[in-house]
Amino acid sequence: MSSAPPLPRPVSVVGLGADGWAGLTAAARTALTGAEVLIGGPRQLDLLPDGECPGERVAWPSPLRPAVPKLMAEYAGRRIAVLASGDPMFYGIGRALAEELGPDALRVHPHPSSVSYACARLGWPVEDTEVVTVVGRPVARLAAALYEGRRVLVLSAGAATPHEIAALLRERGFGPSRMRVLEQLGSEREDAYEGRAESWDRAPGDPLNVVAVDCRRDGHGAVPRLGATPGLPDTAYEHDGQLTKRHVRAATLCALAPAPGELLWDIGGGSGSIGIEWMRTHPSCRAVAVERVPERAARITRNAAALGVPGLRVVTGAAPGALAGLPVPDAVFIGGGLTAPGLLDAAWAALAPGGRLVVNTVTLESEAVLTERYRRHGGDLVKLAVAHAVPVGGFTGWRQAMPVTQWSVTKPWPRTERPAAAHEESAKTEQTEQTEETEETEETAKDQETT
Repeated sequence: MSSAPPLPRPVSVVGLGADGWAGLTAAARTALTGAEVLIGGPRQLDLLPDGECPGERVAWPSPLRPAVPKLMAEYAGRRIAVLASGDPMFYGIGRALAEELGPDALRVHPHPSSVSYACARLGWPVEDTEVVTVVGRPVARLAAALYEGRRVLVLSAGAATPHEIAALLRERGFGPSRMRVLEQLGSEREDAYEGRAESWDRAPGDPLNVVAVDCRRDGHGAVPRLGATPGLPDTAYEHDGQLTKRHVRAATLCALAPAPGELLWDIGGGSGSIGIEWMRTHPSCRAVAVERVPERAARITRNAAALGVPGLRVVTGAAPGALAGLPVPDAVFIGGGLTAPGLLDAAWAALAPGGRLVVNTVTLESEAVLTERYRRHGGDLVKLAVAHAVPVGGFTGWRQAMPVTQWSVTKPWPRTERPAAAHEESAKTEQTEQTEETEETEETAKDQETT
């Protein structure tokens, strides 16, 4: 006989809709009736019939996420069922449980999500519908999803959310957008009402609602049209001159090459444009802007909220000291303060192999530093020059902006020895190459650069 310990009991994760017990499958009901411990929000627990579900009822504390490991450990060894709203794996507790316990420890019983219900009522294809959640998140996140003709479903945080959405739509130049509020989807009390954002005056309704937005832009408004690619108009930003200008910004984001889920350090944030447009490329992209001037740091926060990425983290302080303790970046951009002692070394050391470093400068002193690093590490060293047509008397001529020197480089992976394939006649090995950093003294004067 095996002496191995018994496998832990799987945790049942059951999705509930507004229709409660009546909307559950037979398998989901069995998981709940057989549970010794039922964990969920008060509203979800109240949907269970007392006679059918005799297990001990435990309400989630607030904040919820830190309580997950504690409660799972406290009731380990007992039959646990966790209640979720709709589909547990769609902005639900299922994610936290999978991260804490591992997916193999869960038995998930999904229910149709509010998004599925809403699209069914509206006749919208789910795959063509943008979904933005503002549950526990700023409504400003919606701004990044606003494009003419797009359909957006907003997962509401409560009864006041439709009013907040209407205000944001007006502010961002989408006042003509049609809004539809769908309440208590799937229940006997389901209801819906609609209106235009520009004239929205409905009183708050049911807190359990989803807001559908047919995006329509006010073509006569003062808010500039924003595209989906890097290189937003300079007028989209509040700034004091410390702004990476539009065409250079687009080239910089191209060199940084953001990918979903990656983290950027934007050192010398200025107005935050590089970090903001990095995050706008994909909802899962993250960025930390490091800015030593408090007024500019506050401005970065405002710009991030206005452009739909309020999750941009802003660190007020001078690099390299302010970099201590930050999470490991996938890419680093340096737009100012290049000659601060140790800054380039700190940025290079922080990058994991495969990480990208992009540096812009307009001064000869900093250009000399980049030339030396280019000689040492390789990469691409380019000069970006942009000229704009301007009036010259009664004619038109070119006005040249200050040229920007840009160095971009990818940190190499160390080469390791690999055994030759069995069928090869002779063994082949690769030399192990270690990237060695040497300390150098840089100028102590901090650049005052406008890139």
